[in-house]
Order: sequence, then structure tokens, then C-alpha cells
Amino acid sequence: MSALLPGDRLALLTSGGDAPGMNAALRAAAKVGGAMGFDVVGVEDGYVGLMEGRVRSLDLRTLDEASRRGGTLLGSARSKVFPTAEGQARAREVIVRENLAGLVVIGGNGSLAGARSLRDAPTARGTLRVAGIPASIDNDLACTTMAIGVDTAMNTIVEACDRIADTASAHRRTFVVEVMGRDCGYLAMTSGVAAGADAVLVPEIGKSEEAVIEQVVGIMVNAYQRFNAKRRVLVIKAEGVKIDSNALKEGIERAVATQLPDVDTRVTVLGHVVRGGTPSAFDRLLAARLAHGAVRALADGLHDVMAGWIGPGAMPNAHTTLSAHDPYIVLTPLDAVLRETQRLMNGESEVAQWRRRIFSEIEPILAR
Repeated sequence: MSALLPGDRLALLTSGGDAPGMNAALRAAAKVGGAMGFDVVGVEDGYVGLMEGRVRSLDLRTLDEASRRGGTLLGSARSKVFPTAEGQARAREVIVRENLAGLVVIGGNGSLAGARSLRDAPTARGTLRVAGIPASIDNDLACTTMAIGVDTAMNTIVEACDRIADTASAHRRTFVVEVMGRDCGYLAMTSGVAAGADAVLVPEIGKSEEAVIEQVVGIMVNAYQRFNAKRRVLVIKAEGVKIDSNALKEGIERAVATQLPDVDTRVTVLGHVVRGGTPSAFDRLLAARLAHGAVRALADGLHDVMAGWIGPGAMPNAHTTLSAHDPYIVLTPLDAVLRETQRLMNGESEVAQWRRRIFSEIEPILAR
């Protein structure tokens, strides 16, 4: 596979759920690509826009302003048509018509699967060169320590919980705060530790509904009845925990009706508030470094890879290679990323097992 050359047309695309920092990644990719002589363009609304041929030029000054905002300037959309043979054919026709030589996809697991499906799309100079950049507030992608948007989402949750804790303490209340994360409890646990929660409920532990209620009730009784009793209990629940938050509230209230008759329980679902907002400094820097690594990889002749982040002290696994341009960026074949992500979500990978063990160890510590 040949490298991208000056004059080649490189398309940028954001797909799937939006994540704070996507615009910073777009800005960095456009600036790096432009500096290397590529004709950098944007695809509107993800793979839907690719199928419809909505490819446009990018204004760097507009990207400068957008990089400090959440969402994505190019828009994003989920498509049921793109994975079909008809959708693939339409996308490939646009790739040829728009003379695209490379494609950088910014998004989560489904978005990267879409990028992989286009790696053999024909172009004027061989097949399409594709690279992925991980962006998902859930932090449920393998082969990267952090994805774009995770840090901002954690900060949003912690700020909300700090405010909730104030009003909870004033009224001697228990609050169940549900946060996003799909089937991954990373956001709930990390924000729970940072916010000083009394309990964090994550799907990785695999407790039954009865066990979850029993856990929260035990924490409440211990908190409110002991000497120097607390005036609030904060429970952070990942959305992947199967019991509905209102059903959890009702179960708790029934169980403590006699022991704690004067304690109220309330539910707050943060929902899409967690997705929005100004990206943190870390997310902006992470986005820029990942984008730089992805574009440089295509220029170096690497192809069909995701640029991932490894924190200090972490070691790349057998599938990854270190970027020649950044000591904290690793490049992993998309096949390996998707395979390891499936193992992560199935609880089979080393990272999944480590998370489960750590979550179990933290649980009794939070309840003290």
C-alpha cells in the first residue's frame, strides 16, 4: 500500500455518538494534512453523507472556533443502509467520483467497523487508505487507554454530582444518579471515585436486581444510623446495570420504610448532558495528538489502522506498533481493534478482567 502524497485528497468523517473533542480532532487532522500538502475535505453526517456525496471543503478558521466546542462541526448520524451491499456500493461510487485517496474516521466501535469495510474501496491510485481515531465517552474501545470525550464526560458527571450532593446533604436524602456508558461501567466508576460516591453500580460486577437493592440499602442504613451519621448518600449507577433507576428507587424505599422513615430517595438521570459541553484541555490535546498520529501514519504508508493512546507506563500489546512521531501513540490494525473490543465487552480481555477486579475491590472502600 503506497503512502498518501502531496495533492492527494483526504476526507475526514465523524460518525456515531458525538463526543467532546471531535472538533479538536477535525481541526488537528485538517491542519496536519494541509501542512503535508493534502487536499483535506470533510464528509457531512458520517456515512450517511458519504453515501449521498456530501463532501465539502474545510475552513480552518471555522475549525479554529469549533475546536473549543462540543459536538461535531461535520455532523454525525447512524445509518442502517451503509452496512448493506447497496449502501457500500453507493459509498464506493462517491469515493471514486470525489477522487478520495484517504479517509480518517473519528468515532466508536461501529464507526471503525465502517472504516474497515472501505479499506479495499478502489481509487485512482490503488485502494482507499483508511485510519481511525477513537472517540467515545464510554471508553469501551480496546487498544487505547482513553478515547476522545471520556475526560470531559467524567468532569461533567463530577460537577453534576457535586451539585446534587449539596442539595442531598441539606435534606438528608439519597440520590441515585444514572450516567451514560452503555454496557461499560468505566465512566460510572471513575466519576464515582472522583465525586466521593457511597456506591457505584456497574454492569461488570453482574449482580442481580435483588443484590443491587440489598447493597444500596445496607449502605444507607450504615450511613444514616451510625454515630456521626451522614446527611446524604450518593449512588452512581451506570446505564448498563439492568435494573431501572425508578424500580431501584422503589425497591430501596420499600426496604428502608421502617428503618429510615425520614430519608427520601431521589433519581437523577444525567442522560445526554454527559455528551455535551466544552471539551476539557486533556480531550483537546488527546484529540490533536491522535489526529496527528493518524494522518502521519497514512503519510508513512501505514493503512487500515487506529491511532490509540497509551498512558505513561503502559505497554503496547502484540498487535500494536509505536508511532514514529509520538511516544504515546500506538497504531493498531482495525481488525485487531474490533476483535479486542469485542473481547473487552464480553469480559474476556485482560483489561476487562482487571476492571472487574478493581471495581470489586473499590466497592467496599466507597461504602465506608
